[in-house]
Amino acid sequence: MPAMSSAYRPVFQALLSGATLLLSPVSLAQQEPASPPPTAEPAQPSQPPEAKKEKETPWYERIKFRGYTQFRYNRLPSFERNDDLINDQGDRFLGKNQGFGIRRARLVIFGDVHEHVSIYLQPDFASAIGDQLNVAIMRDWYADIFFDAKKEFRLRVGQSKVPYGFENLQSSQNRAPLDRNDAINSAFRDERDLGAFFYWEPAEIRQRFADLANSKLKGSGDYGVVGFGVFNGQGANRPDRNDTPHAVARFTWPFLFGKQYVEVGVAGYYGRYNVSTGTGYTTQGDSNMVDTRAVASLVIYPQPIGFVAEYNVGRGPSLGEGDENTVVASRPLHGGYAQLMYRLDNVLGISFLPYVRGTLYQGGKKAETNAPRYDVRELELGVEWQILKALEVTGAYVLSDRTSSRAPYEQEQGHLTRIQVQVNY
Repeated sequence: MPAMSSAYRPVFQALLSGATLLLSPVSLAQQEPASPPPTAEPAQPSQPPEAKKEKETPWYERIKFRGYTQFRYNRLPSFERNDDLINDQGDRFLGKNQGFGIRRARLVIFGDVHEHVSIYLQPDFASAIGDQLNVAIMRDWYADIFFDAKKEFRLRVGQSKVPYGFENLQSSQNRAPLDRNDAINSAFRDERDLGAFFYWEPAEIRQRFADLANSKLKGSGDYGVVGFGVFNGQGANRPDRNDTPHAVARFTWPFLFGKQYVEVGVAGYYGRYNVSTGTGYTTQGDSNMVDTRAVASLVIYPQPIGFVAEYNVGRGPSLGEGDENTVVASRPLHGGYAQLMYRLDNVLGISFLPYVRGTLYQGGKKAETNAPRYDVRELELGVEWQILKALEVTGAYVLSDRTSSRAPYEQEQGHLTRIQVQVNY
């Protein structure tokens, strides 16, 4: 091996000394150990489903919509048509110069905005103001405030139906006859008023009310087993005119009699009504007159035979007879109706409900100017075809002897043949 240059010998010796030091056991022991590889943190145990708090659904996502529209034609041929046979509180499309009409166009907005608060809003887009038809007006606008988790106790505040009778509370979407009877319906124009009503029923009866209304059994809806409250007394969409509220109370009970659902009920109200009079008419003393009634109701739901009867008595504003036919006073009234029906399901895929209803009423209609006294005797025969869930057709023939709702309030007789197409949505 050639001799290493003396110039490189010191460098080589230094490198050799460093390598010997690095490989010595002592130096290896003094070195810091290498960092261990990172380890994944242990997974946290998952929470049980009941421990996870579900996100609360916003109130506006719990709002629902439904409604119905009724199209009518009242000029079908009749044996004894009388164009002076009219009923402004009932069907305004009666009489001459009438053709097709929209009787009702309802849109219902409802839902639970809180576990203890629900709302119900119902405008009607087929109302009339004078000669103007299809005007939007408020029918229902109220809130239910529940006091318990089962929703057995609640307070209803706002404009809603006054808990009086059965047919007054039954929706026109469910009722078989085209219009409500005069005897009970004359208690409240549009069946509604502005006030506060307390309702109570057990949870199982609350469900029964819902089942009777949502099925084909023609229920009236949920207005409690017990209901009572106070309200203005002048009718829907009208202010109180005497600072004297009306008071109402109602009790009803739906039950099974064998396999047949039956409902019995009683109700009554008291107040003072402020009467409007026109030229040539006067009031006997104060225009704030005693307005009070009591009604009894019996309902046998159509399974398949059904029967409904109601009768009320009382006193209310009314024109007199004879020498007092221009004087309005609080006078006796009475009247009611009875209806027999038969339900035929799935006949060629269609459900039929033929019915017959007789109505009797003698008394005033306080909501009309001059509170005219009515003498009504009517017999209505009809059949409802439930073609689809969204489509119903009703045909009716009416034999009527009634007082005209326009001055000079003459007695009129005649027959009517009518047809209605109802669209549910």
